[in-house]
Amino acid sequence: MSGTRRSGLGRGLDALIPAGTSSGPFATIPVDEIEPNPDQPRRMFDDEALAALAESIAEVGVLQPISVRPKDDGGYVIIAGERRWRAARRAGLSTIPAMIRQADAEEALTQALVENIQREDLTPLEEAAAYRQLLEDFGMSHEELGARVGKSRPAITNTLRLLALPASIQGMLERGEITAGHARALLGIEDRAYAEHIARRAAEEGWSVRQVEDAARARKEASPRKARVREVRPVEIVELEQRLTDQLGTRVKIAYRNNRGRLEISFGSLDELERLYRRFFS
Repeated sequence: MSGTRRSGLGRGLDALIPAGTSSGPFATIPVDEIEPNPDQPRRMFDDEALAALAESIAEVGVLQPISVRPKDDGGYVIIAGERRWRAARRAGLSTIPAMIRQADAEEALTQALVENIQREDLTPLEEAAAYRQLLEDFGMSHEELGARVGKSRPAITNTLRLLALPASIQGMLERGEITAGHARALLGIEDRAYAEHIARRAAEEGWSVRQVEDAARARKEASPRKARVREVRPVEIVELEQRLTDQLGTRVKIAYRNNRGRLEISFGSLDELERLYRRFFS
């Protein structure tokens, strides 16, 4: 199952932008030449989440470039991706991949990215990072992105979930030690240490995807479960739940009883939470 990782680890959207794209929007920039946007509304960055992202970057590189604009007096200001920039510095990187944004070139660049996702030989994590870039920096929904690249909304969502894997498992996936099928099966294991243990066994012993799925299922069945009483949900609530899921591009759950309830919106990362925040309040 193991194999040699082809060149390009951490190349991110560099793999998606064809040579000769107008204005050369992609560049590798020293982190010290970049500064945060003083108008950035987000001031607090969860230290634990930042440490986890730095660990991932140290393992597999910066898969998702930040977006910057040039300053008149030299250097760059961050448009999107301050958390990635902070994590890259924490990981000890001296440079970071960045997209130098020009408003008049945005649509052309979006189209170039979409076309290259469809034809490039990308790793699963590179593909997931490209999807996340289009969702966050270009404001696409999961459904719209799926229509643009010829894949279903669930396929887009499942690929993006790979970015929630622990850094060590992401590294194994990038190096070809496990497949995307193995990785998706590992997503069902909530215990990180156990997921890493199963990933190592799968790589070392040549497990099939079915064996990893069985291990994940056995772990879940061994956990104590509360007895559930099945309730009939109003069809209007089910329909509204699906419509909200489609509109927001993430899983939405509505708990409803006696004309009262709770709305739960899922997110897979702080970047996705920030995207949802901008969706509601920008």
